[in-house]
Amino acid sequence: MSSIKVMDEILANKIAAGEVVEKTMNVVKELVENSIDAKSTEITIKLIDSGVKEIEVSDNGIGMDEEDAKMAFQRHATSKLKNLDDLFYIESLGFRGEALPSIASVSNVRLKTGDGKTGTIVTLSGGKDMKVEKSDLQTGTTITVSDLFYNTPVRLKYLKNLYIELSNIIEYLNKMALSYPNIKFTLINNDKILLKTDGNGDLLKVIYEIYGIDITKKMIPIEGENDDYYIHGYISYPEVTKGNRNSITTLVNGRVIKNNELNKCIVDTYHTYIHKDRYPVIILNIDVDPILIDINIHPTKMDIKFSKMDTLKDLVSKLITNRLEEINLIPEISVRDNYSVSEVRKQILNTEEKEEEKVAEKQYEELKLDFEVQEEKKEYDKKIEEELPFEIEEKKSRIKKMIPRGVVLLTYIVAENEDGMYLIDQHAAAERINYEKVLKKMKEKPIIVDLLIPLKIELRKDEFILAKEHFNLLREYGFDIDEFGGNTIIVRSHPNWIDEDKKEAIIRKIVDLIIDKKDFDFDKFNWRLAATTACRMSVMANTYISPEEQEWILENIRYCENPFTCPHGRPTIITYTKYELEKLFKRQLD
Repeated sequence: MSSIKVMDEILANKIAAGEVVEKTMNVVKELVENSIDAKSTEITIKLIDSGVKEIEVSDNGIGMDEEDAKMAFQRHATSKLKNLDDLFYIESLGFRGEALPSIASVSNVRLKTGDGKTGTIVTLSGGKDMKVEKSDLQTGTTITVSDLFYNTPVRLKYLKNLYIELSNIIEYLNKMALSYPNIKFTLINNDKILLKTDGNGDLLKVIYEIYGIDITKKMIPIEGENDDYYIHGYISYPEVTKGNRNSITTLVNGRVIKNNELNKCIVDTYHTYIHKDRYPVIILNIDVDPILIDINIHPTKMDIKFSKMDTLKDLVSKLITNRLEEINLIPEISVRDNYSVSEVRKQILNTEEKEEEKVAEKQYEELKLDFEVQEEKKEYDKKIEEELPFEIEEKKSRIKKMIPRGVVLLTYIVAENEDGMYLIDQHAAAERINYEKVLKKMKEKPIIVDLLIPLKIELRKDEFILAKEHFNLLREYGFDIDEFGGNTIIVRSHPNWIDEDKKEAIIRKIVDLIIDKKDFDFDKFNWRLAATTACRMSVMANTYISPEEQEWILENIRYCENPFTCPHGRPTIITYTKYELEKLFKRQLD
């Protein structure tokens, strides 16, 4: 007797649900994507207990007739693929026909839909006992999923707590709202509105509604294309960072994706602008011919494969780098008086929803006007530069000339110009200056400096083996390095960009870099070598520096390629504008 049997359809759907539906967010994702594919302009998501008890997604899309409503719960039933060729040119968000039957197999589902001609209600319990009824002639679809995983208690046990489940849903819907600013999204949990966009197509306004006024003011628009990709969206100033990569939203043809290689490319473009383990706020919309991507590589469809990844990474790096180099990145210290704080608190706690919407709308209009003024000023400055018959010296610097006025706490230089007052971190600024000088010299043919007394460094056996592996790399930079018996290495000479007074500490630190098992990376070695050398060469905090040294730092930092952060991403300079200072001393009243 044969032991191999065809699996029961309900059992097969439950197994598929393990791939497609792992948490409440997956249910919301699949249902919302179906609503978008149905050409909806309004989508409302209502949750009870973060979706564990009930999820309801309603839309105003094209809806379905009775036959399609019943067929939608059949496995691999889809209107989005007709043949094999369609698999390589997918323009819809869903296409496999697995989501609805998988969800229905582990919950109780009620579908109410209408196409303007017929109305249908379909109910299922655990994927079985389908009941079909007539309903009113609404246009659109409402799907209610209740008691998720009621018949698979093991999976129910592995759901996270309600706060984590709700957080995952909010994060996903935020990204969908950013992807489709022309769709009105509303998210409600236990009768409380958590997200509401107006669907007017303005991406900046969606950013404002999700992140708030402070972050939105620090967003920079970007746009560009090459032969394969068109990119548009917003990137944040380096001072605006988050603690994880969830702040990076990448969208490909309207689909939210998580691609590690692309995310790494984005983070690398902020290299030396932000601190290690911090991430910028990014919203990138990538439009590409569907034939150049493969979205059929993971059941959740949140990772995709690019056939021309190199050209995409080149475009992303170029766009972000160019924008960061175009603008002044000195953080401004804003002043908020007690009155404004109390007013904000009052708005948050006491005003009705309509009043809150008026306040938000007013804030956004002011923000939008500020963006327009900035763009006009940039165009005006560009026009003036083009009309000048010669290149002025000031154009080479990214910061206006500052006059030193002293040092506070033996660490921060106080300076001024006509725009306001500046505080400069003496170590961070000197480190940036030395870093760029060292990088420049590293690209040139090294000038060798012999050590009067060769430096011997004794290592552990495993460290010695790793160091020996990279001897040739160090020799290319101008180090005369070799083994000296046992587990000892000897350094007889070094390149001239190493500070003679601190040569031993710098060389020992460089040896530590090449024996670092976890972090050694040829692509980043230049940066780490230059950053390490620059750090050791630079004046430290809590150190007295003379007025001449202050002036040297202020003058040289102006001409750095990136004068705003040290090589490790810490800010070098912050400013109090004249307006903010006058506001502090009540010379300027709003």
